[in-house]
Amino acid sequence: MLRTISAAEREQIWQRRAEGESVTQISQALGRAHTSVIWALGVQGGIVPRERKRSARQLTAEEREQISRGMSSGCSYHEIAHQLDRAPSTISREVARNGGRSGYRATRAEGRAWRQACRPKVCLLARDARLRAIVSRKLQQDWSPQQISRWLAKAYADEKSVRVSHETIYRSLFLQARGVLKKELIAHLRRGRSRRHPRADATRARRSHIVDAISIRERPAEVADRAVPGHWEGDLICGSTNSWIATLVERHSRYVLLVKVPTKATHVVVDALSRQIRKLPAQLRRSLTWDRGAEMAAHKSFSLATHMQVYFCDPYSPWQRGSNENTNGLLRQYFPKGSDLSQFSQAQLNAIARKLNDRPRQTLGFNTPAETLTKTLH
Repeated sequence: MLRTISAAEREQIWQRRAEGESVTQISQALGRAHTSVIWALGVQGGIVPRERKRSARQLTAEEREQISRGMSSGCSYHEIAHQLDRAPSTISREVARNGGRSGYRATRAEGRAWRQACRPKVCLLARDARLRAIVSRKLQQDWSPQQISRWLAKAYADEKSVRVSHETIYRSLFLQARGVLKKELIAHLRRGRSRRHPRADATRARRSHIVDAISIRERPAEVADRAVPGHWEGDLICGSTNSWIATLVERHSRYVLLVKVPTKATHVVVDALSRQIRKLPAQLRRSLTWDRGAEMAAHKSFSLATHMQVYFCDPYSPWQRGSNENTNGLLRQYFPKGSDLSQFSQAQLNAIARKLNDRPRQTLGFNTPAETLTKTLH
């Protein structure tokens, strides 16, 4: 339990957690039970507790010790106040509420002061029913807390009261002791976790060699600066029972397309992507950047069918398709690892893509991909 863990150990738990250590690693380093570390993290929802700070106007532990020593020496309140550069009334009230001259103890007075200072503040979402309803509705639409916070600032620009930080939303969700937002709303968060987790580096499997692959280093400059629409990034996401979905992200607008593929055989993937791409207007068919997966071994057939050049990333360099990698992370909200992706129809994939395209994005100034793409085309 948390009460058996010292303050120094609690500080280590949060520091190690921020550095990406697992619960097992933390418990082994501290010599504590695995469940104790889980409880210590869970009671705070994975959110680092705020450090308690004393107001500069309050008496310190050292000053209380001086008060105790002064009274033991027979000093008056005025003499003690002069030594501490405090008002005499401050000293007399401190002594009166902590047992008087005969019963005053510095340690006991200090502990009482800290306990009395704990006045839980009612959070913003608990006070404002209208704001709470808006936030709950957007969470149910799978918006992230940061998207909600920035959208409120734009949608209610003239109403300063309709504002809430994403941190407040997270705290209201994860710190269930607040009892503000329903616990069920956590399931609508991108990761569906019950507490905050530190970011961790992902590793990628070795990719096969592609014959006649054109390197990403030969891509035109207009692709790199995202100024011109029609340049896409693509990848496959994997599910259980050898199931797959192809993902495409337009670099300029971050617009997402999802394509159902029965297998990752290159002719199957290329045919499915070609059919999807040919539905786009000509100005949105310029290039495709893919990783080194064997599913694009028939890239020449794709280019012939779509008139789009395919460029391949360097080995082990997923960051070269940053927009697509980020989107694949967002999609795990709908396709958790281990899910059977074959159960999703193309219509269902289109509905999920529409949800993503109608969500505001920080990188777009909190406009939506759909809005950005529409403005660009017109």
